[in-house]
Amino acid sequence: MRMLRGMCLWLLAAMVLAPVARAEDGYRLWLRYDALSAQRAGAVAQRAASITGPDRPSAVVASAISELQRGLGGMLAREIPAGTQISAGTVILANPSVQARLGIDLPLSDLGAEGYLLRSMTLDGKPVTVVAANGDAGLLYGAFALLEHIQRGLPIDEMNMRSAPKLQLRVLDHWDNLDGSVERGYAGQSIWNWWTLPEHVDPRLVDYARANASIGINGAVLNNVNASALSLTPRYIAKAAAIADTLRPWGMKVYLSARFSAPIELGGLDTADPLDPEVAAWWKAKADEIYASIPDFGGFLVKANSEGQPGPQDYHRSHAEGANMLAAAVAPHGGIVMWRAFVYSAEDATDRAKQAYAEFKPLDGTFADNVLLQVKNGPIDFQPREPFHPLFGAMPETPLMMEFQITKEYLGQATHLVYLGPLWEEVLEADTRRHGEGATVAKVIEGRYGAHKLTGMAGVANIGDDRDWTGSTFNQANWFAFGRMAWNPQSSARNIAVEWAELTFGPRDDVTRTVLDMMMTSREAVVNYMTPLGLAHQMATGHHYGPGPWVSDLGRPEWNPAYYNRADKDGIGFDRTASGSNAIAQYAPPVAKEFGDLAAVPDRDLLWFHHLAWDYRMRSGETLWQSLLDHYQTGVEQVQAMERQWQSLKGDIDPRRFAKTADFLRIQEKEAKWWRDASVLYWESVSGKRAPEGYPEPAHDLDYYKALRFPNAPGH
Repeated sequence: MRMLRGMCLWLLAAMVLAPVARAEDGYRLWLRYDALSAQRAGAVAQRAASITGPDRPSAVVASAISELQRGLGGMLAREIPAGTQISAGTVILANPSVQARLGIDLPLSDLGAEGYLLRSMTLDGKPVTVVAANGDAGLLYGAFALLEHIQRGLPIDEMNMRSAPKLQLRVLDHWDNLDGSVERGYAGQSIWNWWTLPEHVDPRLVDYARANASIGINGAVLNNVNASALSLTPRYIAKAAAIADTLRPWGMKVYLSARFSAPIELGGLDTADPLDPEVAAWWKAKADEIYASIPDFGGFLVKANSEGQPGPQDYHRSHAEGANMLAAAVAPHGGIVMWRAFVYSAEDATDRAKQAYAEFKPLDGTFADNVLLQVKNGPIDFQPREPFHPLFGAMPETPLMMEFQITKEYLGQATHLVYLGPLWEEVLEADTRRHGEGATVAKVIEGRYGAHKLTGMAGVANIGDDRDWTGSTFNQANWFAFGRMAWNPQSSARNIAVEWAELTFGPRDDVTRTVLDMMMTSREAVVNYMTPLGLAHQMATGHHYGPGPWVSDLGRPEWNPAYYNRADKDGIGFDRTASGSNAIAQYAPPVAKEFGDLAAVPDRDLLWFHHLAWDYRMRSGETLWQSLLDHYQTGVEQVQAMERQWQSLKGDIDPRRFAKTADFLRIQEKEAKWWRDASVLYWESVSGKRAPEGYPEPAHDLDYYKALRFPNAPGH
């Protein structure tokens, strides 16, 4: 019955979402499938005008066929037949049995279950296109790859492409609450219609699954890491099962964030001690209950003993003991546990950046083999720039799963144009030096340095029920880039941006060049006007919207931006060298030496690791004070340049997406100036320095900026 319901949803989506004339509103994301020119359509039709595949296609292969019909139908402006006949221009979805039947012998041994091969061939004298794979998921991903190739205007008569994911788990973490709100969400309410599930499943969830399948994402955590125990009740398990039925035909599994204290809150036990037999039995029974409704349930994501969340340390147990107890409950069903290494407590009074390493490094090798340790890209919290997390490379006996944040909690939220590909690439290319030179973070999470059966990457989703899914057109690029980098952590952010731009705005060289330049500048711009030269966490506390470097009176030191900038009359920056918190000692010696040496540390990390005098002489020859001023102003100018570049595309971009982006760039310019002015005024107040004559005059005084309040900021 559940499989039938999933197929019905697929058929409904195929009818409802077939290409029709419509005003552009961003809903189609990068899956636009607009009609090709007559010349291009004729060339494509010679290789891709009908579809055939396995005799009895699974639900996943049926999804691949439906997507090819939708995509080719839109681009060729005709109905695309699917059947068993092979004629000139047939797309063949070829698993090993189909290859054997047709006498095709293609090399698939290195592609695994999810990889694919695309090849132009001649079969019995007929030009055909073969999408070959070992498994159903590979055929699905290959079908999307073929459609992308055509959309981008690339030739298909000499295709010979192959690709396989380097990570097994490619998962979106939805911080969605059961009341429909989204923590750190800036694109509307949750797309999970919890109130009407399971009886009514919004057909939009099929489009969500299609978009994820197109970029290789194969899992979704449905609820917030700050979890409610209610998500594990029978009522909500049934709702999760309905979502799972909808996503399954598109190669996706569902996961749930588990509240560690659920045995107390739901089971009536007196304890959640992971070594208590009754607690372990309760979790085993709960896992059995979930798998009875969702046979391919992926497993649990857990946030424990962080920001007030319950966890094993409440009972003087280790993170490994807590994770392993849950892992034992899901192991008989093939499930996994993703245990977050984000621990934010008062345990380390010297430096918040050291806490995760201090707690988890001693546990290396003690986690069950179906546990991944999910580690944020940096040691603080998804900042515009951080050095890579020291745990990468420091736990060779434990599989480490990267956690990125796709939603822009600290980067201007929905309105600022910030392409995150360069941020993620910078982290993934960082050399941990733990296993010799070249041991990059990407290679670590790929499992190159340990016999790990699990690898993965998680991204905190930026998706909501806004019509354009992510709150703005350019925010869609970050969803897209996450999928690409989860598939291959060594991908180029620039190449991904080109792909996205061509799919989103059409393969026009002038448009692509302009959009690419905007995207590749945007991350550095936001660093410049928010947190230059290694400053971090200077956002106003709580909602993280706008500057607040002066905040210093909150209950715990590490809640205050002033804790991170350490600005006083003598200088600015956090000393993490041996003379300070010694956080550099958590890195491999060659990395620690570079970060600790003022002659070697990159300017971008300078104030992360060093407290320096305002008149410190930079390698450029200018003072630190002047360099800070230059960065703030450069950030504003970079946003102004993006505005001009976007205006140059007027008439080349559809009016609706053009206007919204133009409006958001105006907001970004205004807020970049706000960041510059408020920050510089505060640094002046503590340093006694003054900006030189000719530097832009702030619009208001410091007291004005300090008095600003945002009680209704989204996502908080």
